[in-house]
Amino acid sequence: QVQLVESGGGSVQAGGSLGVSCAASGDTYMLNCRGWFRQAPGREREAIAVICTSSGNIYYADSVKGRFTLSQDNAKNTVALQMNSLKPEDTAMYYCAARSRQTAGPWYLYALYNYWGQGTQVTVSS
Repeated sequence: QVQLVESGGGSVQAGGSLGVSCAASGDTYMLNCRGWFRQAPGREREAIAVICTSSGNIYYADSVKGRFTLSQDNAKNTVALQMNSLKPEDTAMYYCAARSRQTAGPWYLYALYNYWGQGTQVTVSS
């Protein structure tokens, strides 16, 4: 089993910056891809940034490219998302997610992720 615990988030005005971090514990050796999804009220959960250790690639949604940066600290078993130039449309609940090495498929499909954090709110005011 794997546990994911998020921290960070909060409220900021448009144009500002926030960071969120996700600490993984448990059987983390099982994991391949891990990263961040978000869900705004009335909208589907969407992938925004994921890193997959098998390929070494970091994937970003078009909506956040150039503004958000995903990083991984292997020693601390964390993945962090630095969010700059935030917009009101970035307001959502942000979830850390991870999937096992046995799971294949597109990085952006939330149904393929086995493990989820509890979520942390990010609110951007105009």
